[in-house]
Amino acid sequence: MQALTLERSKQLIQASTSLLDIAHTLGLSGGSRLYDHFVQLEAVTPGEFKRQGEGVEIAYGVHETPLGSLFVAVTPRGICRMGFVDTTNTEELLARLAKDWPRSTFQHSPETTRYAVERLFNRADEGAAALSLHVTGTNFQIAVWRALLTIPEGQLASYSHIAQALGTPKSSRAVGNAVGANPIALWIPCHRVIQQSGALGGYRWGLEKKQIVQAWELAKVNNESLSPMATP
Repeated sequence: MQALTLERSKQLIQASTSLLDIAHTLGLSGGSRLYDHFVQLEAVTPGEFKRQGEGVEIAYGVHETPLGSLFVAVTPRGICRMGFVDTTNTEELLARLAKDWPRSTFQHSPETTRYAVERLFNRADEGAAALSLHVTGTNFQIAVWRALLTIPEGQLASYSHIAQALGTPKSSRAVGNAVGANPIALWIPCHRVIQQSGALGGYRWGLEKKQIVQAWELAKVNNESLSPMATP
């Protein structure tokens, strides 16, 4: 019922300027109930859905890295997209981004997006600010992506392990779909998820790329563990 109500509200929201009127049309007690439906199921507010990125400036660029060319896009709130260009092309990635942010403005600005890549391959200075990610998805997708962030570098987890961690042990297939929908390669580490059997499972940017990323990350962790301790 919530999902049906949400879909109907999406239709009404394009034709109405009043969220309160929409709530009443749907038989909800008020605007707060409409807000709850959107936040719980879409992880965005009704206002954010209606604006569809209007007024948001998105900078994008392509950067060469040891793992291949990376397309990166950022908003003032954080990284909103990162993907490997060698398995697709920049135009296609930009088209997908425009579909998700139809009313935003886009600017080719590699100097603005470079930080998102440099932090991956260079150790952050002590006290450096944490990176922010600006993504949208269903509540379940957001929960899965947050779970991925808890997997330590150089370690792996199965789809079923994540499902159990979320308290939904029978949702391994849904977890796999959410992992596959990850919009930010590397920073949301979907490459750390494998099948329970030990098989690689899927990867949005190809299994060969998944193997390369896993090997790079494991080598990075091992090198850091072998680094000499700083003397007092």
